[in-house]
Amino acid sequence: MKIVATDGYTLNPGDLSWDAIRALGELVVYDRSTVDQLPERCKDAEIVLTNKTPFSKDTLAALPRLRLISVTATGHNIVDSAAAKERKILVSNVPAYGTDSVAQHVWALLLELTNHVGRNARATAAGQWQTAIDWCFTEAPVMELAGKTFGIVGFGHIGQQVARIANAFGMKVLYHTPNKKDTQLAAYASLEELFTNSDVVSLHCPLTATNQEFVNKALLSRMKPTALLINTARGQLINEQELTDALNAGILAGAGLDVLSKEPPVNGNPLLAARNCIITPHNAWISKEARDRIMAVTIANVAAFIKGQPQNVVNA
Repeated sequence: MKIVATDGYTLNPGDLSWDAIRALGELVVYDRSTVDQLPERCKDAEIVLTNKTPFSKDTLAALPRLRLISVTATGHNIVDSAAAKERKILVSNVPAYGTDSVAQHVWALLLELTNHVGRNARATAAGQWQTAIDWCFTEAPVMELAGKTFGIVGFGHIGQQVARIANAFGMKVLYHTPNKKDTQLAAYASLEELFTNSDVVSLHCPLTATNQEFVNKALLSRMKPTALLINTARGQLINEQELTDALNAGILAGAGLDVLSKEPPVNGNPLLAARNCIITPHNAWISKEARDRIMAVTIANVAAFIKGQPQNVVNA
């Protein structure tokens, strides 16, 4: 089978191997592809591997031989799955590969907001400790997490792992999902209660047609002025201008974001200059360990499809 990887670089910048997939068919790997390049590059492909290259209804219509789109990630909103189903194209994904890595990044963002390790280290390197009046200093107040309330929106694998770590910090944990879960890790709360009562709110829900920009002025206005917002899920979950306004007005104390609505961010994204807003370049998922798991499951997805036993199908 002809297999095309449309944007292989982010998954494998050189420290992994494509050999196991190459053994399953004729593989062509492109580091990056634009939408306009897809019809030519994928015209003979029966299997496509994609991470963030989008496949719209129009693109799918230009690829008559395509039978499987294997998304090398958990989120699969970059593919028009309904249009793919109409054309009898299966879409598979890689579930739960980044649970530990993403949860770890949540706490990296949060601890920078509460303990300012990087900020204080940069101040020391700049000579501020050497010239300080006292034997210690901090650029901003330090917050202890024990006894605080941690709110989690979305309670899948990553949300639950974040809850375990929050419990280890001695925090009270709340969660919100459309349906209550049988769990000892956290207590259920409505969305409004969670934003009102939490000292930290962390987003772990998938992006859907109904929750775009649900984190808006109305919800943000419920937060404590000392509260922090973390987002390692999808940037489109947040109304970025309204979060910027809330940060600059002191409605909440800070935000740690690994995702934005457009990536790379376009000039003029207001969050880039927002008060006490830490932004990392969508790299919570990018540990080698997590990418090893993506590659292993992708290999298995392709092999299973070739055997006529497709797995991890999201548009069946």
